[in-house]
Amino acid sequence: MPLPPDQSPLPNPAQISAPAQEHLPQAGWLGWVITRIARLFAIGIIVAMVVLVIEIFLRYVFNSPTIWAHETTTFLSAVTFIFGGLFCVARNSHIRVVLLYDIVGPRTRRVLDVLISIACLLASLFFAWAAWLMVKKAMFRPDGSFFLETSGSAWNSPSPALLKIFLLVVMLAMSVQFLILTFNYMRGPLPQKRLDDV
Repeated sequence: MPLPPDQSPLPNPAQISAPAQEHLPQAGWLGWVITRIARLFAIGIIVAMVVLVIEIFLRYVFNSPTIWAHETTTFLSAVTFIFGGLFCVARNSHIRVVLLYDIVGPRTRRVLDVLISIACLLASLFFAWAAWLMVKKAMFRPDGSFFLETSGSAWNSPSPALLKIFLLVVMLAMSVQFLILTFNYMRGPLPQKRLDDV
């Protein structure tokens, strides 16, 4: 016996094709910028794949492997992974335990949002400071002269130093993002109940 239309076991097509949230409204202008820049890093993953395919082709077809392919793909993957943390903050898609958050009221949720943002801000600043300590060693010799740390491979690219500098930039941007979130949570409307709360 067929089910009535409102009891169909198949999901609603409108729910499947609904666009994902671009950025958290409380993330403000910085969140908007982060979600737009993320497309470049998505392209970086595709470029890394293409480089690996080229390397395989050159190595096994022409017996002429490159000295730069593996370092390039590692660098592109690492940069994307580092940026992924900032992207998750801007979209509010990071992993978190919501056991208490889901059972409290809107006012308490706002307090928790502010406290969580402050805690994450402090953690981001701490990691930015730690990243700066690494950057100093990666950019300067003990005598103070400028020199980018290299990989020590046959290609000897400066990718280790560039990754550490990029990590510092991302941690500083993440700190600013959590600061914006803190202020916007404090002055914004009370959080609404989620759909699975009802």
